[in-house]
Amino acid sequence: MSNLTLVREFILMGFPADESLSMLHSLLFSLIYSCSLMGNVLIIIIITWAQHLHTPMYFFLKNLSFLDLCVISVTVPKSIANSVTQDHSISFRGCATQVFFFVLTVATELHLLTVMSFDRYTAICRPLHYDLIMNRGLCVQMMAGSWVGGFLVALMHTASTFSLSFCDSNVIHQFFCDIPQLLAISCSESLLRETVTILIGVVLDSSCFIFIVISYVYIFSTVRKIPSSEGRSKTFSTCIPHLVVIVLFLSSAMFAYLKPTSESPSFSDIFISVFYTVVEPTLNPIIYSLRNNAMKMAARMLLRRIFS
Repeated sequence: MSNLTLVREFILMGFPADESLSMLHSLLFSLIYSCSLMGNVLIIIIITWAQHLHTPMYFFLKNLSFLDLCVISVTVPKSIANSVTQDHSISFRGCATQVFFFVLTVATELHLLTVMSFDRYTAICRPLHYDLIMNRGLCVQMMAGSWVGGFLVALMHTASTFSLSFCDSNVIHQFFCDIPQLLAISCSESLLRETVTILIGVVLDSSCFIFIVISYVYIFSTVRKIPSSEGRSKTFSTCIPHLVVIVLFLSSAMFAYLKPTSESPSFSDIFISVFYTVVEPTLNPIIYSLRNNAMKMAARMLLRRIFS
């Protein structure tokens, strides 16, 4: 383990070091972070307060909002602090911690999105058995399983990544400690351990994706059989937001992690990273709340109660 002492800190250089651009970056990230906090906290408060939203679907949605808060909080505050202080360094231990919690929250979110697709499948394809299948005990178990799965994936990635040698360069061309960029600057002759870890992760992620696709094939097949257009529209309205979130999440993450790494990523690489770590957690509350009449009604009731 002596190779871990070769580099004591990393330099995060995802954005230009120019002072005016750094201030613009910090202001923009602060605005987005504030919007994400307000949106996701509002969803958590509304679902917790409104008794009629105490159902499995909204239980998972509340946990998704909490995970979105975690995802954006792992990366953005450090990036804002670096821009404000003009100190772009992060300690070796701090980088490892950031990688662990980032992978933990992202992997848990993928597992949760898979669980949510099962919830929608059960509600639409097996409505008569929904309450029996999706009981509170199973919901809690699936949520706990998502966190346990995320923890194991994070532990595996963090251990394999930081067992590599970092001795030639410590400059990470990203605004947070990202595994592909860490692999690009590693001076280890063999990346077999992390390559195997990534392949295991790809298999697990692909399994989640296949499960989601199969669930929605059954869902859309069932929806097509609903006789009334109003019924089909109402059913689609509960599925489309979840499907949009899945597409945005998986497409951006797969692009970021499956493309070949380079020590100097392009603008598109940075943009994709910003999208799935910053923009997507901010958009999720909008995607879910704007198309959800129950959420909008609960929000109005809560506001009336606060200001009455």
